[in-house]
Amino acid sequence: MTSVSLPGGVLLRPMVVGDAAALLDAYLSSREHLRPFEPVRPASFWTLAGQQARLDTMVAETAQGRQLACVMLRDGRVLGCATLNTIVRGPFCSADLGYWVVHSEVGRGLASAAAAALCRIADQEMGLHRIQASTNPDNLASQRVLAKNGFEQFGTARNYLHINGRWRDAHLFQRILNDRPPDGR
Repeated sequence: MTSVSLPGGVLLRPMVVGDAAALLDAYLSSREHLRPFEPVRPASFWTLAGQQARLDTMVAETAQGRQLACVMLRDGRVLGCATLNTIVRGPFCSADLGYWVVHSEVGRGLASAAAAALCRIADQEMGLHRIQASTNPDNLASQRVLAKNGFEQFGTARNYLHINGRWRDAHLFQRILNDRPPDGR
């Protein structure tokens, strides 16, 4: 994947090992904003060493084709992340979409633009057939991002994820990207 321009001078590009400090700053600046939608994080998550270890794993998994982890950047500052996780090939040809934006940039279309870019990349560059995403039932903003990008809700999973200290339900969404057969990757 090459870099993709998003609105407001923001660049979407794959994460690199040198992003740890900027990623930590982004998480710290939006810690309370993200809390209702994230798992409880260990203390190490909020350190540079913790972010570097996490980033090293994500970059390696991206290189191995198991995920595509991207940052949204403006002037060297991380404004959020967008990922295709759990990439499965063969007859499934699917991945899970995730995204978040720092509190100061919410409502400016970055999550929608990043989701659109990853859907296009998943279809045209990665040969995937389907993208899935889940949201907390109360996260209407995230549901709007998915609706703008052609995702349809196909169910609700009870006690699906352990978020903010307890098991939470999730609405499940999918977008079918194409009807091509798997390309053999």
